[in-house]
Amino acid sequence: MPHLDRRSFLVTGLAAGAIATIPASAALAAPDPAAETAQSLASRGLRSDPFTLGVACGDPDHSGFVIWTRLATTPLAEDGMGGMPARPFPVLWQVYSDERCRRVVRSGVATAAPEWGHSIHVEVDGLPSGREYWYRFRVGPYLSPVGRALTAPHLMSYGGALSMAFVSCAQYEHGYFTSYRRLAEEHPDLILHLGDYQYEYTKDTYTIPGGNVRDHEGPETETLANYRQRHAQYKADPDLQAAHAAAPWLVVFDDHEVDNNWADEVPEKPEVPQPNFLARREAAFRAYYENMPLRRTSIPRGIDMQLYRRVRWGRMATFHMLDTRQYRDDQGCGDGYSDCPAAVDPARSITGAEQEAWLLDGFRKSRAQWDVIGQQVFFAQRDNNAGPAKVTSMDAWDGYVASRQRITEGWVDAKVRNPVVLTGDVHAHWASDLKLDYDDPTGPSVGSELVATSISTGGDGVDSDPATHPYLAINPHLRFYNNQRGYVLTKIERDLMTADFKVLPQVRVPGSEAYTRATFVIEDRVPGVQQTYLRPLDGTSLRTRQMTVQDTVDWETERP
Repeated sequence: MPHLDRRSFLVTGLAAGAIATIPASAALAAPDPAAETAQSLASRGLRSDPFTLGVACGDPDHSGFVIWTRLATTPLAEDGMGGMPARPFPVLWQVYSDERCRRVVRSGVATAAPEWGHSIHVEVDGLPSGREYWYRFRVGPYLSPVGRALTAPHLMSYGGALSMAFVSCAQYEHGYFTSYRRLAEEHPDLILHLGDYQYEYTKDTYTIPGGNVRDHEGPETETLANYRQRHAQYKADPDLQAAHAAAPWLVVFDDHEVDNNWADEVPEKPEVPQPNFLARREAAFRAYYENMPLRRTSIPRGIDMQLYRRVRWGRMATFHMLDTRQYRDDQGCGDGYSDCPAAVDPARSITGAEQEAWLLDGFRKSRAQWDVIGQQVFFAQRDNNAGPAKVTSMDAWDGYVASRQRITEGWVDAKVRNPVVLTGDVHAHWASDLKLDYDDPTGPSVGSELVATSISTGGDGVDSDPATHPYLAINPHLRFYNNQRGYVLTKIERDLMTADFKVLPQVRVPGSEAYTRATFVIEDRVPGVQQTYLRPLDGTSLRTRQMTVQDTVDWETERP
């Protein structure tokens, strides 16, 4: 697999020298010579639309953002090259100040190189803060869809209310991506994807009751070609494309972007030899970068990728995006639920020492109204045993109790104003209060956790009365549970964060409407979640049931 060298760096369109910015006045006054050259050169060898994977924007700051596309005339080609000729293509990119794409504010040419899967990552900067923009790409006569971008408020400004949504766990085979479509229709300012953007299995491997509604192409993903093909299959979905085009994204991976429940350099099942695992991880990271709107700081180098990072939305919010896979110790006592002595070993970490120090330093320096921790796996304690044993998930923060304690104490000691943890992974909606001591239910809350259900993983799911869920009785700090598919839509204001838990009744068939199952608020300087709305349970629905402990474990593990 090719590694990054100076030439590769330049031709991806990331370096300043590869981006020929044209002043808006010149772009409006006369034909763009760079565009004419790109059209003339790029039209050779292309006989169909190369923009089959859509467009995306990511990692906004107060003066710019990343815009992305990847050329593929035949997205599902087995070699992972999307049907593209093995040569570089110049691609014109333009950013506009109006939705009708008439007023160009930035423009240039970047190169889509075969060694990077013909992907383009352009870092646009120098724009006014707190504004909406639109962007698109052109190769020869072919024009991409238009995407919407935003710059964050100025670093010293709060700006207006921030509409932020977060999602996770989109298993292509288990259902249609209608949740992405409904999310796009909400017109959020920012979307966080907290992992399991794609799944690694070959067809007929991860099957839901009633059978899968779609099939993965190709074998289980292990090589660069495999991962490129799988990303292309997901990116070709029109509902996912709509969500990418609707707003900037902040992305982090979890396990399925590589291998289920992997931990650092250890695959899911170390007892089953996987001698190619490090090569597999390297291939997965490279394909992930190629297919996501990430900045050059996240270009992978071999088996390493810098994914944890901090994004500021003016003074309103700071997003601390974590990586809880690449640096963690292997899960203690296996990957499932266990009463495990290793879980409380202070030497074990889910973040690694360097990332933990970075996060704690960010807490100390933060002056944000809201400090939002975007990460992958359940943070609060979830004991599923009503007796004296503490039976918890070894793949979540419960398997790394000392890590959780140090980070929680870190934001308390730093006097972080409003710490909020956002989570995916478990294929269900949850809301919880965060504690310094979960064994003392009368102790004060010191933060809040909001957990998004899956986009499609697990199929339709079922509804239930959250008040009767056994986990909530065992763990009084857990405040809400719902096992339907959907997303969480939040509104972040200076004095209040509002979270609507959106659900869809079905994903096995396309076109379901979304509705709000529950609403929780977090008040400024009042740690913990408060319920303000709960939709009554539909007692006539066939998709309701009384959830048990075993039901909950089964729904969130790999093969229910």
